[in-house]
Amino acid sequence: MPGLPGKGEVQSDFFGGMRLPLNSDKKCSREVTDESAKRLFLLIGDKKRARERVERLRSAVSALDEQTIRGEAEVFRAMADPCRLAILKLLLEGELCVCEIMAALNRPQSSTSHHLSVLKEAGLIKERKDGKWSLYRLSEGAVIEMMNLAELLQQETAL
Repeated sequence: MPGLPGKGEVQSDFFGGMRLPLNSDKKCSREVTDESAKRLFLLIGDKKRARERVERLRSAVSALDEQTIRGEAEVFRAMADPCRLAILKLLLEGELCVCEIMAALNRPQSSTSHHLSVLKEAGLIKERKDGKWSLYRLSEGAVIEMMNLAELLQQETAL
């Protein structure tokens, strides 16, 4: 598009400072554009405060990393399914095989295996082979902490 900077180019912004260089490697990152800065100025009404806020936002935006965000989103996506969350809660009691999880949730083997695969891919559970058996357990204490935090947040929103 005419008038738009290419990768690595820099332009002056609404406040006379410099915009962040464009970086196509961070697709999640969005630069704080002149238009956004103008809107922020109109909302705040004070050019100095708006300039400070824009600079703070630019710093925060530059720290965003798409790969990290996508990885973290996968963890939350894995935990967001009620069946997978039930599996995680069962594994709080310790290591279980697929057949035990199937029996506890009254789910078919294919469904249970799919959910276990998603949880394993997200790094929430670990698998251990014992002969022909596959035993699953929670990966780390951080998983338990996340589940406890989710429960606390749910209780707070219920109030």
